[in-house]
Amino acid sequence: MSAEPAAGDGTAPPDPLAVMRSRKYLGLLVMTAALGVPVSAAAFGFLALVQELQSLTYKDLPRALGLDGTPLWWPLPLLAVSGLLTALTIRHLPGTGGHKPAEGRVSGGPAAARDLPGIALAALASLGLGAALGPEAPLIALGGGLAVYAARLVRPGLAPSAAPVVAAAGSFAAVSALLGSPLLGAFLLMEASGVAGTMLSLVLVPGLLASGVGALIFTGLGSWTGLGTYSLALPHVPHATQPTVAEFGWAVVLGVAAAAVGTGIRWLSLRVQGWVERAGRRRTAATVAAALAVGVLALAYAWGTGRDASQVLYSGQNALGPLIAQSAGYSVPVLLALVLCKALAYCASLGALRGGPIFPAMFVGATGGLALSHLPGLTVTAGFAMGIGAMSAAMLRLPMTSVLLATLLLGREGVTVMPLVIVAVVVSYVLVLRPWGRSVRAPEAAGGVKGSGA
Repeated sequence: MSAEPAAGDGTAPPDPLAVMRSRKYLGLLVMTAALGVPVSAAAFGFLALVQELQSLTYKDLPRALGLDGTPLWWPLPLLAVSGLLTALTIRHLPGTGGHKPAEGRVSGGPAAARDLPGIALAALASLGLGAALGPEAPLIALGGGLAVYAARLVRPGLAPSAAPVVAAAGSFAAVSALLGSPLLGAFLLMEASGVAGTMLSLVLVPGLLASGVGALIFTGLGSWTGLGTYSLALPHVPHATQPTVAEFGWAVVLGVAAAAVGTGIRWLSLRVQGWVERAGRRRTAATVAAALAVGVLALAYAWGTGRDASQVLYSGQNALGPLIAQSAGYSVPVLLALVLCKALAYCASLGALRGGPIFPAMFVGATGGLALSHLPGLTVTAGFAMGIGAMSAAMLRLPMTSVLLATLLLGREGVTVMPLVIVAVVVSYVLVLRPWGRSVRAPEAAGGVKGSGA
């Protein structure tokens, strides 16, 4: 069940259809479905813990200390602790806290069992205390690693060729509900893996099965605990009108702008990462300094606009809904300030902390699209959707996933603006693949779910 045949050994690669008809493959399907239950439950617990940490440290702790709400300066100590804990985890625990988000990968592949505690702790320290990163990359790594570890406990003689399929299924289960639909999570992992043809089915079928089981577990646990499913959702989306010629022109503009901003974010985040890694013995101090920069940006935004600093902190997943629902209350200067501060906080977080790149990219793009919607010829919903798609394409290099992220999120209105989103995504994607876009990519940054069945 290996995705690549052995080279030079004179043997023909296995027939994928024959493999899928075998009893061993059916047994593998049963095992991946069963593994989807504990893996998705663990992923639910991880997301619940991140959410609780954010609420406790940003809202409850200041009140417990006798402060009147959350003061403007609160992000500074919060991010200092985040940087310190993340740096200590990277330095002293195996696995360096997971993959480096500045390098552009959605995942570095399934993690070894000994690396899982370090990945979880680094992600909790970063995401729970204010880093402008999302939870999807740690979830993918943890899901794949947990699935392989559990499979080897149950079946010690697990074939090496089956391990990537099991890891991919675990990753599918872990992000099954995070992006709002198990199908969207499947598209993300499928496009990132680069597998095609019949071989794709070998990995995709167990993954879809685990993803469906995982989505059911997320829904059940969310209902049982009253915590919800932690899925990406927009409760209110303004009505979208049919696309106009002017909006197709704006799609090109947004695609170009997103490519430029995304290339700048990638370039700066890699410089931050290089600076932190070259610090040597002072790496902990450098990580704290980069994290403090995130706090300073949040403080500057809150002080300059009178709005909550949390819009600059965190992934932006929970802020997307209020952003579009209350878009009429945002002036262009406030939106531009939010784009600038969030993008710079994103750079610092990518370069020094641990997490995923998807949700902050979506938030930066959505905010930029709303800012442009104040100009003639561009509606709010179209600008919002095109911004999400174009910036996601610029940062992830996954065009199909970027289109789906922007359109499925908006429901019925997303179908209306889909042609515009496609144009914006294609323009952005083509531009970041040009020499000026490739020149800022780290080695192997194009990889997606490396080692998870690709």
